[in-house]
Amino acid sequence: MASAADKMAQGISLSKFAQATDLKKRLWFTIGALIVFRLLSYVPLPGVDPTALGILSQQTQGGVLDFFNTFSGGSLSRMSLIALGVMPYITASIVVQLATSLSPQLAAIKKDGESGRKRLNQYTRYGTVGLTAIQGYFIAVGLETLGATQGIQAVIEPGMTFRIAAVISLIGGTMFLMWLGEQITSRGIGNGVSLIIMAGIVAHLPTTLVNLLEGGRSGSVGPGRLIGIVVAVVVLILFICFMERAQRRILIQYPKRQTQRGMQADRSHLPLKINTAGVIPPIFASSLLLMPLTISQFAGQRVAGESQWGDFIISLNQYLQHGSPVYMALYGLGIIFFSFFYTAVVFNPEETAENLKRHGGFIPGIRPGKNTENYFDYVLTRITVIGAGYLTIICLLPEYLVSALQIPFYLGGTSLLIVVNVTMDTVTQIQSHLLAHQYGDLIKKSKLKGGRLR
Repeated sequence: MASAADKMAQGISLSKFAQATDLKKRLWFTIGALIVFRLLSYVPLPGVDPTALGILSQQTQGGVLDFFNTFSGGSLSRMSLIALGVMPYITASIVVQLATSLSPQLAAIKKDGESGRKRLNQYTRYGTVGLTAIQGYFIAVGLETLGATQGIQAVIEPGMTFRIAAVISLIGGTMFLMWLGEQITSRGIGNGVSLIIMAGIVAHLPTTLVNLLEGGRSGSVGPGRLIGIVVAVVVLILFICFMERAQRRILIQYPKRQTQRGMQADRSHLPLKINTAGVIPPIFASSLLLMPLTISQFAGQRVAGESQWGDFIISLNQYLQHGSPVYMALYGLGIIFFSFFYTAVVFNPEETAENLKRHGGFIPGIRPGKNTENYFDYVLTRITVIGAGYLTIICLLPEYLVSALQIPFYLGGTSLLIVVNVTMDTVTQIQSHLLAHQYGDLIKKSKLKGGRLR
């Protein structure tokens, strides 16, 4: 028989959605925040000529920055106030989390609870400002020399004034996006930062489909290849949904207790997701690649041909083209590393084993305490290998096929992974709000009936 929770979940309908006032407010707030994000992506930096920049943006096409431009919803190619998106914030978060794992002082701060979390968040904000300032300066310097050989000037009045204004504007844009993401998380639906990244990717979807269909019309993409792309995308989405829901369920048993049917033992399951880290590893790996590549891409515009150092930067950018072996290797290693790192941050085998022991729970055939901790670590390590391999294949194989076959389809595996994962997480949160609303209505009705009986 279906449980009460299952029946409640099946009973969710549009009528219940219309009655969930708080959920509607959260959804409207989220939609409004994402609209603000999209509008800001069209506001150019002060001192930049949008027309000249649009002509010169073709120079950097095909590079790795195209990949990150997708994450920002085209803001990087338009050099808007939010050109760097939330990537500096994500990079700063990685640095703080790594430092917390390595530094005993920061680890002690993390254990302070809410006050410690706020303090670490403050460190992350400081790091975001610093990283944005560094990237922003090199972007400003690169913009000043962009198009010099073609006789086109992207910056109206180059100089230190423009650089300072550009850095301040980029810092303000990134910090505003960081704040906007936090507001979506607390007052809206879903994870704010992930939704902002997904909104940037979805904004590129119409252009991607138009380019694909145009390739089919012009004959550059044959009908068989066009159908193959559509089928591959559908299969990829289904595979992502399957893997994101896959779990390794560990049986947990509790001491026997007296019931109406006699002495019975309580049993439950501890679900461990195959992909515990979710979309965090691809986002973290890409954000770490973004900072040095942004600097090298725009610094190369400044020092190109002036010295051996300039030639080295140009060669580095060529090696790190989107789909190149070096880029694929660095990106894959980053995904594998952060899969294990973030899983270790999210799930602590020692703490979980101690909580089970404290509540009298145990795994059949495994002694409580250290043996249970070792068992958790054993299982978690092996399913993380599967999860890391799955993420690496999903993110790299479509990118390689698109580059090797020269297909004009720019929504790769990483983008699909983020869109599908964030959508599933958001839908799950919406269902949770609807269930909570229905349970609240049932409690109110039971209280009213109880009052009448008195």
